[in-house]
Amino acid sequence: MYSSKVKIELSHFMKSNPVYTPFTVLALKFVGVIMIVSSLLDYISLAIPPKLEDDAFREWQWVTTTQVVNQGIVPLVGIALLVVAYWIANSIGTASREKKSSLGQLSFWAFLLSFLLGLVFLGLVLLHTSNTLHRAAQANEQITEQATAAESRIEQQSQQIDTVIQQLKDPEKRTQTEQELQQLEEAIKNNQIPANQLPQAQAQVQIIKNLLEGSKENPDAIPEKIKEENLNKIRSEQLDAKGKITNQIWKPGIKTIINSLLLVIGYLAIGWMGLQSLKN
Repeated sequence: MYSSKVKIELSHFMKSNPVYTPFTVLALKFVGVIMIVSSLLDYISLAIPPKLEDDAFREWQWVTTTQVVNQGIVPLVGIALLVVAYWIANSIGTASREKKSSLGQLSFWAFLLSFLLGLVFLGLVLLHTSNTLHRAAQANEQITEQATAAESRIEQQSQQIDTVIQQLKDPEKRTQTEQELQQLEEAIKNNQIPANQLPQAQAQVQIIKNLLEGSKENPDAIPEKIKEENLNKIRSEQLDAKGKITNQIWKPGIKTIINSLLLVIGYLAIGWMGLQSLKN
C-alpha cells in the first residue's frame, strides 16, 4: 500500500517537474551510448595482440590490462546514464511508448552488457595476477643471476689482487710496479691516453696506489678487505633493485587488480539486479 502510494507521488513529481522531460531522457541515452561505444572501440583496438615472443607477449598483456582497467569506469558511467534514463522514462511515462518485450528495450542490452563486462574484468583479475607474479619472479631471477655473476667476478678479482700482493713482497717486482705507476701517471698528465681509455687508466692508477700503500702495513688482509667492500656494494645494489620491483611491479600490479575487482562488483551488481528487475 505504502509502496504504491510512493510510486504515485514520485510519478506525479516527475511529471510536474519541468527538469525531467523526454529531452532529458534522450540526452542521457545519447551520452551513455557514446561513452559505451567509444570505450568498446578502445578495448577492441587494445585487445589486438602484436606478434611477440612469450615474455614480450606477457609484458604486452600486463600493460594492456592496466590500460583497460584504467578506462574501465567510462563504460560503467555510460551504463549508469542509460539506467537513469530508463528510470526517468518510467517515472514520466514515456517508457510505455517503447517496445514491450525486454529484448526491445535499450535498458536490457545495457544490463546484459554490464553483466558481460563484469565477467570480462573478472578474467582480467586472474590474467593480471598471473602476469604480475610472472613478471616479479622473472625480475627477481634476473637480479639473482646478475648478483651471482658479479660475485664470481669479485672472487676472480680477489685472487688476482692476492697474486699482485705476493709479487709486491719482492723488492724488484715492487720497484718495477712503482716505475710503471709513475709512467702511467705521466702519460695521463701529458694527455697521452685516449679519451675513451682515460677513466680506466685513472682507476688503474688508484688501484695500484692502494695496493702499494696497503702492502706496507698488512698486505695479506688487502684482498679480503676489497672483496668484502665489493660484496657489500653488490648486496646494496641488489636491495635497491628489489625495491624497484616493489615500486614498478607489485604496487601498480596490485592497484590494477583491486581496481578490476571493484569494476567486477560494479558491473555484475548493475547487470544482475537490472536483468532481475526487467523480469518483474
